[in-house]
Amino acid sequence: MTHLPHAIAAFVFLAGLYGVVTSRHLVHLVICLGVAQSSTYVLLVAIGARRDAPAPVFVDGVTRATPTVDPVVQAIMLTDIVVEATVVALLLALAVQLHKHKGTVDPARLRDMRG
Repeated sequence: MTHLPHAIAAFVFLAGLYGVVTSRHLVHLVICLGVAQSSTYVLLVAIGARRDAPAPVFVDGVTRATPTVDPVVQAIMLTDIVVEATVVALLLALAVQLHKHKGTVDPARLRDMRG
């Protein structure tokens, strides 16, 4: 078993996290957050993958003893994609509203906002 997919997932997450921490623009921050969240796709594929295993489609003649790729991990990954798209859309809408009301998307210039 190789640890390459886990290392790639960690690298993508750290690259996205670095972008979030150093961002000077809200749209850039949202995109970097999406990159960090997309590292979970690589991790889920690494967890659910099996070498030389087909897709989990059972037809006549195939028994349950046949090794297949885990379908639960695939379903979780699809849910993760939907959640990421929703989060990115919501954050981009908030960035647009902040630009309309404050005239800037620089997080440093938005510090005067108090709840």
